[in-house]
Amino acid sequence: MAAAAWLCLYLLPAVGGFAQTPAPTAAAPASAAVPPSGDAAAKHAKRTACLKDAKAKKLVGAEKTSFLKNCLAAP
Repeated sequence: MAAAAWLCLYLLPAVGGFAQTPAPTAAAPASAAVPPSGDAAAKHAKRTACLKDAKAKKLVGAEKTSFLKNCLAAP
């Protein structure tokens, strides 16, 4: 009995019993479609550099937060 039920469920999609929908694809974030402006790109580059420095200095917690705040505020 179980084999008959399995066989019916196995063959049913081939006969057209179920509508098959394509798998959803991941959409790219909206921010990736628009290139950053010059000012935004400069801020991003500075933040990346500050984060890299903080990681090199092995800063964590409040020390890292304070360092990033000072680093990002510097010209």
